[in-house]
Amino acid sequence: RKNTKRVPSFRKLLRTSKIKLDNKLKNKQFKQQSAAKKYRKEQKKLREAVRDAIARKPFPLEECKKKRVVEKREEEEEDALPLDMMDEDDLKLMEDLAQTASFLTRDISSDEPVHVKKRKHESVIDKYEKVPRRMQTEPEKELIHLLPIKDKSGIIPQSVEKPVLDVAQDEEEDTEEMEEAEDFSEQPLPVLTPEEMAAQRRQKLQERKVHIAALASAILSEPDSNIKKLKELRAMLMEQDPNVAVIVRKLVLVSLMEIFKDIVPSYKIRPLTEAEKATKVKKETQKLREFEEGLVSQYKFYLENLEQTIKDWKQRKLKKSNVISLKAYKGLAEVAVKCLCELLVALPHFNFHNNIIVLIVPLMNDTSKKISELCVEAVKKLFKQDKLGYASLGVVKVISGLVRGRNYDVRPEVLKVFLHLRIKEVELQKDSEDIAPKKKFMTYKEKRKNLSRMQRKWKKAEEKLERELLEAEASESKEKKLKLHTETLNIVFVTYFRILKKAQKSPLLPAVLEGLARFAHLINVEFFDDLLIVLHSLIASGDLSYRESLHCVLSAFHILSGQGDVLNIDPMKFYTHLYRTLFSLHAGRTNDDVGIVLQCLDVMFAKRRKQVTQQRALAFLKRLSTLALHVLPNSSVGILATNRVLMQVFPKMDLLLDNESQGSGVYLPELDEPEHCNAQNTALWELHLLLRHYHPMVQKFAAHLVVGAPTEGSGALSLDLSQRPATELFEAYSVKGMTFNPPVESVTPRRKDTFSRMDSFVDEELNKQLQQHCTGTVVHKPLDFAKHLKESSL
Repeated sequence: RKNTKRVPSFRKLLRTSKIKLDNKLKNKQFKQQSAAKKYRKEQKKLREAVRDAIARKPFPLEECKKKRVVEKREEEEEDALPLDMMDEDDLKLMEDLAQTASFLTRDISSDEPVHVKKRKHESVIDKYEKVPRRMQTEPEKELIHLLPIKDKSGIIPQSVEKPVLDVAQDEEEDTEEMEEAEDFSEQPLPVLTPEEMAAQRRQKLQERKVHIAALASAILSEPDSNIKKLKELRAMLMEQDPNVAVIVRKLVLVSLMEIFKDIVPSYKIRPLTEAEKATKVKKETQKLREFEEGLVSQYKFYLENLEQTIKDWKQRKLKKSNVISLKAYKGLAEVAVKCLCELLVALPHFNFHNNIIVLIVPLMNDTSKKISELCVEAVKKLFKQDKLGYASLGVVKVISGLVRGRNYDVRPEVLKVFLHLRIKEVELQKDSEDIAPKKKFMTYKEKRKNLSRMQRKWKKAEEKLERELLEAEASESKEKKLKLHTETLNIVFVTYFRILKKAQKSPLLPAVLEGLARFAHLINVEFFDDLLIVLHSLIASGDLSYRESLHCVLSAFHILSGQGDVLNIDPMKFYTHLYRTLFSLHAGRTNDDVGIVLQCLDVMFAKRRKQVTQQRALAFLKRLSTLALHVLPNSSVGILATNRVLMQVFPKMDLLLDNESQGSGVYLPELDEPEHCNAQNTALWELHLLLRHYHPMVQKFAAHLVVGAPTEGSGALSLDLSQRPATELFEAYSVKGMTFNPPVESVTPRRKDTFSRMDSFVDEELNKQLQQHCTGTVVHKPLDFAKHLKESSL
C-alpha cells in the first residue's frame, strides 16, 4: 500500500501552534524516557537474578549429570534392542551421525533432545540454573555508556567499566571515619569568651542583614524578573542558628511586608480561567501573568507564615527544632501582628484582605494589651481612610459575629471602633432610583419604533461608548456607596440593639450608648418610640454611671432632632435629668464629661429652639453660670460659649442682667425642676466674679456676656472666637498638658502697707498706743465689758 502521508512543508510548520509543537516534543521525550526506564528495569532484574544465582553455593555439574546419565542408561538398556539384533547398515548410520554432531548443534551438558520447547510451568529456579554461572570471586562489571564516535566505517559505541568498590574496603573506610569522628568529638571545643561570642554573633547578623538587603533591593529594582527571589527571602524565616534566629526572622517579616507594600499593584488579581490559559498571548502579557501568579502565591504563603507564628504563640507550642525559646515567640508574634496591621491598612484592595480581617479582629480582644491596641488602632485607621465602604463592611461583619459568638464578653474597645466609621448618610428609602437614577438605554423595540435605520446605528455606537465610559469611571457611584453604608449601619444597629435587649449590665453598654448618640440621626423612625422608652428606663434604673446617663440623654435628643421632629414626643424628663445632674460634673483633671454636656446642650437648645420655653432656658443659663465658677478654665470657656448661644437664640435672656425681679416668687436654686425654679427673679452675679478669673479667655467671655453678648461693637468677640462651637473651644483650651493656653500672665507681688512714724491718727490715745507698740512691750489689761456697759447706760 502506498504511503499517502506527506512531509509537512516549512510554511505549515510555521502555522503550527507553539503549544502543539511543545506537546509533540513532550510526548517524544516521554516515550524516550519510558523506554530508557523500561530498559533500566530489565537490566536491574537481570543483575539481581545473576547476583542471587552467584550467592548460592554451586554444585559440581558433572556429578549431578553422571547420576542422571547412569540411571537413564540403565532404563535404556532394558528397553533398547541388543546390537546383535540390528542391521549393519543401521549401526553404521548411527556411528556416522555421532561423528557429525557438533557443539553448536547440541547442548552437551544435557541429555535432552535438541529441539525441546520451553514449558510454561518451568520454575524460576530452573531458569536460574540455565544461566551460565560465574565464580563468586569474579567482580561484576557494569558498563558506563559514553558518547559514540563516528568514522568512515560508521558509528563506534564507546563504554567504560564502572569501578566496583570492595565491600570489605568500604566497611573499613566507614569504621575509620567513625573512629575519626569519635576522636574529633572527644576533642574539647575551644571555649570562647563573651566578647568573642558577641563579636561572632554580630558578624553572623551582619551577614544575614546584607543578604536580606541584597534580595530586597533586587526584588524592588525589577519585580517582574526577580519575583522568584521572594521565595528565597521567605526561606530565611526558617533560620536555624539559635544565636541570630529571632532577629533574622523579625527582619525578614518586616522586609517582606515593606516589599509587598511597594510591588503590589493597585488592583485585585483574579485567577485565570481555562479559556484564558489556553489562549495564545503576547510575551509581555505572558510575563505579566507569570508575575501576578507568583506574587499572589508568595503573598499567600507569607500570610500563612504570619498566621502560623501567631498560632504558635497563642498555643504556647514549640517547634521540633527548638531553635527559638517560648519567651521569644511573643516578640515574634508582636512583629507578625504589626505586619498584618500594616497590610490591613495599606492594601485594602488586594487579595486575601478578608483573611487578614478575620485574623486581626479576634486579636482586638486579646489579653495582651499591646497586641490589642495595635489591632484597634489599625481598624480605626482603616475606617477613617475607607471612602467607599467595602473594607468597613467586612470588618463590621466580623466584629458583630465575634461579639455574638463570645456572648457579649468582649472588651469595650472592640465596639468603640464603630465610632470611627465614615458614615454620614444612608439610604433611607428602598427605592434607589429616587436617590440616584440610573442611566437608562433604549430597548430594541423602542429604537425600531422611534428611530430610523441610520439613527439606530448611531444610537447603538453612542450607547456602547457610554457603557464603556461608565465602566471605566474611577469614582464609584453615590448609589453604590449609600447601599454599602446602609448595610454597614444596619449591622451596627443590630449589634447595639442586641446588647440593649440582652446584656444591659454588660461593660459594653457605655460603648453602645456612645454609638447610639453618634449614629442616632440615621436610625429608622419605626424604632424611635421603643428606643426612647429603653433609654429612659436605663436612666431611671440608677445602674448607669454619670457618663453613661449623659450618653443616654445625648442619644435621645439626637433621635428627636433628626427625623424625630415629626413625632409628638415631649422629652421633658431628659431635660430634668440633665438639669439635676449638672453639678455632678467633675471639677478636677478628669473633666471629659463636660464635652458630652456641651453636645447635649447644643442639641437641646440650639437645634430645638422652637420647642424650648423661656423659663427652661433661663434656669439652664443661671445654673451653667454657677457651674462655670467651679470647673477648669477650658470647661468654663465652653460653658460661657454655650451661655452666649443661649443669650443670642432666646431674646429675653437679658432679664438676668438686671437687679430688678420680674414677676412673683423667689429663685429656688435647689429645686430640680427647671420650669418652676423662678429663674427670672435672679441675676447673673457670677459673671462679675468671672471677670477676675486668672485665665484670660474666661475674662474675655465674661466681659462679653456682661454687656449682653453683642454681635458687633466694642463688646463683641473676635471673628475667630465667635464662629467656633463650644465643644471646639473646650478642646482648644484644654489643660491636659499641665500648661495654660494662652499662658497666664505672672502677677507681681504688691508691697505690704506699713504705718509711718508720723501722726497718722487724730486720736491721741491711738497714737500713744501705736508708739508704745513700736518702742516697747505693752502690758495687756483684761477688758471689762460690764463696766463699759454701765458707763454707757449712765
